[in-house]
Amino acid sequence: MLLEKYVNQSDEGFSFSRKQACEFAKQVATDFNPIHDEDAKRFCVPGDLLFSYLLTRYGVTEQLSCQFAGMVAADVLLQCKEQDNLISICDSQGKVYLSLQHSGACQHDLAVIEPLIRDYVKFSGQNFPHILQPLMQQHQVMINPTRPLVIYESMALSFTRLPQQEVGLSLTNSSLLVDGKRGNALLEFSLTERGEQIGKGEKRMILSNLMPYDEAQMQQMVAEYNSRKAVVR
Repeated sequence: MLLEKYVNQSDEGFSFSRKQACEFAKQVATDFNPIHDEDAKRFCVPGDLLFSYLLTRYGVTEQLSCQFAGMVAADVLLQCKEQDNLISICDSQGKVYLSLQHSGACQHDLAVIEPLIRDYVKFSGQNFPHILQPLMQQHQVMINPTRPLVIYESMALSFTRLPQQEVGLSLTNSSLLVDGKRGNALLEFSLTERGEQIGKGEKRMILSNLMPYDEAQMQQMVAEYNSRKAVVR
């Protein structure tokens, strides 16, 4: 089972240690955001790990949308609350970190779900620099190198029919809407099975603390990011 070693489960709920979350980010999602480093001061569990946990537990439905409401710290005991077509991940005080709205038929086969998770989180983890850097250059803005902040806001999947085999995922469009020091990025992708498009999806992110684009500073950020990846390899 893909997520077995990345989550701690008990009768009281589930949680993620720094080591588990960090290894998922780097080994599965190829996401080298410093906020997921095991020793990061402002550490948080990857949103894609929370999303992947829900897909593994509840399956993939024809329509689903995921809204992120807060950053999860390491070792926080979490629970899933279900109400109609809404599943929420919350802590013992009732604070909601993620909400998943779902409808339609459901696919529970892990042989289909786990490859989809791998493809999606790898796509998601490679947003910087491959997708976001050209968008920032196009709009002549960039995240602040001293306080880089990119927040995962939401994502959605929509299937015309549920997959029965491995699903391929490919980017179809990307855009950035800039409003002062804030940017809203939208990444759109297609979902295919054996070459046939069976669905589509989107991911939305918030870029904070934007500043004027500086090519030298951007290339330094890219170089530092790539060097972090090289160390793990």
